Amino acid sequence: MASLARFRPAVRRIPAFARAIQTSADTTQLQDTIQDYSQPFTVKLHEESFRSYQCETPTLEVEVKKDELLKMYKDMQTMRRMEMAADALYKAKLIRGFCHLAIGQEAVSVGLEYGIKPEDRVITAYRCHPFAVMRGGTIKGVIAELLGRQAGMSHGKGGSMHIFTPSFFGGNGIVGAQVPVGAGIAFAQKYLGKDTATFALYGDGASNQGQVFEAFNMAKLWGLPAVFVCENNKYGMGTSAERSSSNTEYFTRGDKIPGLQVNGMDIIASRHAVQYARKWVTEGNGPLLMEFVTYRYGGHSMSDPGTTYRTREEVQRMRSTQDPIRGLQRYIEEWGLATEQELKQLDKDAKAEVDQAVEEAKQSPEPLTKDLWTDIYYKGTEPSSMRGREREEVHHY
Repeated sequence: MASLARFRPAVRRIPAFARAIQTSADTTQLQDTIQDYSQPFTVKLHEESFRSYQCETPTLEVEVKKDELLKMYKDMQTMRRMEMAADALYKAKLIRGFCHLAIGQEAVSVGLEYGIKPEDRVITAYRCHPFAVMRGGTIKGVIAELLGRQAGMSHGKGGSMHIFTPSFFGGNGIVGAQVPVGAGIAFAQKYLGKDTATFALYGDGASNQGQVFEAFNMAKLWGLPAVFVCENNKYGMGTSAERSSSNTEYFTRGDKIPGLQVNGMDIIASRHAVQYARKWVTEGNGPLLMEFVTYRYGGHSMSDPGTTYRTREEVQRMRSTQDPIRGLQRYIEEWGLATEQELKQLDKDAKAEVDQAVEEAKQSPEPLTKDLWTDIYYKGTEPSSMRGREREEVHHY
């Protein structure tokens, strides 16, 4: 082992003079005094909210609305409460198996939804619960699925990593495998002549998969309306990005595909970048790579304490200085959009909504034995019969 240690690659350091992405959650500035809160107003993002590769960066001036910012705040709080509930249920041994939570990354999932349209398509890996809800699912449906109950979005048979809606293609358990599937969805959109986009998300840990680069190549070759989104939360399982990737600027790794790096801790920057990306691919410019620089507070999964490869101080520093929800809260209060008490009421509403969903999910029964034969084929395409574990075990549809 000592001899192997000598061959460990040195951690790549960014020179002091190199421009780095800004990952603070509260650096956006109000441009002018708000005269009418019922009308949109303009804010300016930090000048280092974006970095680009072979394309222009989005404008820093962004138009926002009071109602939309308040709704984004409520949605982020709700998604965090849902993930915290899943954490508690797992520790109570009511949820078993794999469970990957996205606490700390809410500005990505919520910002993505506010930047796209209902007819667009999203596919991601296994840190998928918030995306499933934002794309038309329910909190009850997600929690029930994690509990293995009939009320789950996959009827209790898919679990944490396999949750879907008509516009959300999962929830996928195989590392990186969703990226070529996302390219296929984008191919279908182009083939059918639809003015829509596909957002295929993957983590920094999956970024070195061969199939990811193969998907990049096909998407560029065919000019597909695909946005390949790297959620860079700095650690792939228990390995830091610097130890696993020779190039940690994931937005530059598409070769001839342009790329955009985004502050994934500021939801206003996240939403604005998604709007830019969607416009890029739906206007016939071909695919785009987008990297959200974000951070997860918990471990890779519930079985990972998350403190063996990083310090508790690092996690606490991110929580206290760069939290996406606290950042949006500061904007809302400083810009006079809502009072502290009004935001606390939104927090209480989010908690009550999640608590009710958890109780309803718990009341749902477990799948029956006969349910093993359902959801194997798309409805209407089933064969006349299906063989079970043994030759004599046959189910007739």
